[in-house]
Amino acid sequence: MRCLVVGCGISGATVARCLADLGNDVNMIEERPHIAGNCYDFLDDNGLTIHKYGAHIFHTDNIEVWNFVSRFTKWYPYQHKVLGLVDGHYVPIPFNLNSIEKIFPSTIAHRLENKLITLYGYNVKIPILELRKSGDKDLSFLADFIYEKIFFHYTLKQWGLTPEDLDPSVTGRVPVVTSRDDRYFQNRYQGIPLLGYTKLIEKMLEHNSISIKFSTKFQNGMEQEFDHIFYTGPIDEFFDYEFGELPYRSLQFDFFTFNRPYFQRNAVINYPCNYDFTRICEFKHFLNTNSNKTVISYEYPKNFIKGQNDRYYPVPSLEANNLYKKYLEKARKDKKGITFLGRLGDYRYYDMDKAIARALEIVKTIMKNI
Repeated sequence: MRCLVVGCGISGATVARCLADLGNDVNMIEERPHIAGNCYDFLDDNGLTIHKYGAHIFHTDNIEVWNFVSRFTKWYPYQHKVLGLVDGHYVPIPFNLNSIEKIFPSTIAHRLENKLITLYGYNVKIPILELRKSGDKDLSFLADFIYEKIFFHYTLKQWGLTPEDLDPSVTGRVPVVTSRDDRYFQNRYQGIPLLGYTKLIEKMLEHNSISIKFSTKFQNGMEQEFDHIFYTGPIDEFFDYEFGELPYRSLQFDFFTFNRPYFQRNAVINYPCNYDFTRICEFKHFLNTNSNKTVISYEYPKNFIKGQNDRYYPVPSLEANNLYKKYLEKARKDKKGITFLGRLGDYRYYDMDKAIARALEIVKTIMKNI
């Protein structure tokens, strides 16, 4: 086939490479002047790898996804840990048994730990909204404390909505964990590409059957030039906002360089209740880079405003999902030669491994049906 892939992010790059490996001719267009989408990173003047659009940590239990990506990179075996500032203490996030012991007096902490393990078991992830329904007085106190100190204000800043107004999959991403594992993810495979995400995707797109045009938008009429189109851009924009704009959250990053080896104790520290930013990222931790300077970013969530900033996160609410379904139905009915995918095309909050898995499956399905 002669294919067009719209977007050179992780989803588009995966589709493009799989299509090319199967003998198809792949043309790619990208609005930005670079590949890798929001995964884009670069080496600064200090030799530090900077994630321009926010911290990205690869993690998966999917061996097919891991093997595919590992064709294009070696890995630094990074295990991601997040701290949150709670009542003046830096505690592990998600909230776990270690977090409880850092916050509460020992007698209260031990009572709460014993009740959690007795009721739910050890090494179990409990969604915060489920914990609030436990019916136990002590656990209700704990749930209300964590809800207020960790979830409520952070969620308001991140999404502009309360936890109850979001899809449960979002609040379930940061549960209460009945273990002492301080890692943010427990997946079998975790890491940072040794040369960065941009180099990974650059390697992925190194194929004689793949060509790329940068600073190029999709235009009506391109459908006639190709056998199939894989569109990773916003689905509502594709249909000229016929049913209205899908809501997104955007991010503003303020970067600072300091003449010191480190700014903070680990890569990411969350500020659920303090300040207007949600977190501070210090990039040198990801690859354990040795430097006398360090670069950090303050991260401020914003509403997406067309023409002013970039789309980052689809808003996972019932109203937004219903609007997306209208576009999906129209795509299925009127655009059979176009497949929509990625965070913007599927209007889903994908982790990188889930986006890759979706792209791999799409190519299998399309090639099986031609």
